Amino acid sequence: MATLLRKIGLIRLHDRDTEDPKHHQGSFKGSKSNQKNNAKHCNTSSDSNSILNPPDTKTKKFEQSNKDKPPGKEKQTTKDIKEKQQVATSKAPTNPLQTLVPHRQHCTQVRTRRLMKELQDIKRLADNFITVELADDNLFEWNVKLHQVDRDSALWQDMKDTNTEYILLNISFPDNFPFSPPFMRVLTPRLENGYVLDGGAICMELLTPRGWSSAYTVEAIMRQFAASLVKGQGRICRKAGKSKKSFSRKDAEATFKSLVKTHEKYGWVSPPVSDG
Repeated sequence: MATLLRKIGLIRLHDRDTEDPKHHQGSFKGSKSNQKNNAKHCNTSSDSNSILNPPDTKTKKFEQSNKDKPPGKEKQTTKDIKEKQQVATSKAPTNPLQTLVPHRQHCTQVRTRRLMKELQDIKRLADNFITVELADDNLFEWNVKLHQVDRDSALWQDMKDTNTEYILLNISFPDNFPFSPPFMRVLTPRLENGYVLDGGAICMELLTPRGWSSAYTVEAIMRQFAASLVKGQGRICRKAGKSKKSFSRKDAEATFKSLVKTHEKYGWVSPPVSDG
């Protein structure tokens, strides 16, 4: 047994002594060179990566920047236009009637100032030609009393015979007065001829949009009406039953619309504009 162990020990010592130390160094150096080569290879790969990486990095940055950038100019411009339109629409009045409010207020102010001035002028009349009362305290609807017509006319004689102190008329002023004519009709007494028609409507061109001028005043209208009554041989109706029938606004408006259409088609012949 001891002899066997000695033999094994001698074999090991012999193997250790017979190994080439250069071989060990070579292998050691080789391992080191392999490590260096491997390191160089790794470094080369890292260097190659560093050379190849910049484009990749730039590409990634470019893609990232494209992601971060807003949409194109055309889309952005279209979006801006839509946003501006939405803002403008939101600021604009949603109800069309809101745009009419300032216009109506302006028209009301103009009409009010004009009528107040005319009331003052009529009160200053020295001949007491006409007097005015507001219908139900409404500035835009007047009851006008015509106290005088031509004293040489048959109508004046009728007024004296029937103890009629005045001819009463109603005048309504539209929203856009004085740029549109008022609507005027006779209330009492019931008249015949004199260009006074059914319902008390008055056939006068100056009372139509075609013949109207904003320069006309209520006093001027009434003076021309008084002249047209005489020229048209107007008389106070004295027929039994018919004289007591009052004029109505509905009939007057219908008659006036009809006569306006007729005269616009065939022209205004009587009374001429000079006579009212």
